[in-house]
Amino acid sequence: MYKKKIPVSLDCGLHLFMEVINGKWKISLIWCIHSGIKRPGELQRKMPKASRRVLDTQLKQLTDHGILFKITYSELPLKVEYELTPLGKTLIPVIAFTARWGEDHRETLEKMITAGE
Repeated sequence: MYKKKIPVSLDCGLHLFMEVINGKWKISLIWCIHSGIKRPGELQRKMPKASRRVLDTQLKQLTDHGILFKITYSELPLKVEYELTPLGKTLIPVIAFTARWGEDHRETLEKMITAGE
């Protein structure tokens, strides 16, 4: 298992936030689960550029950090679903505000991003 070389700084709320949310697909996973997509296969179809392994890893991290509940049904074939925890639900306004900021500044941001390519 990968072990971080630099310890996590716990003295700043921003560092704590980034520790939980850091990962290319985590915000998308949270938003999709909030929007009603619950099963790993559905999440994979929604994010086809992400490998299943990466999504599974990030879903586990979000579960370990208390953002998601993992529900495993004892049936064959095995059925797994994810739901937001109460803590995870508190991220929805933050993500929505961030998305709105991106939309409000789309024109400027697109120019800067495409100029850097």
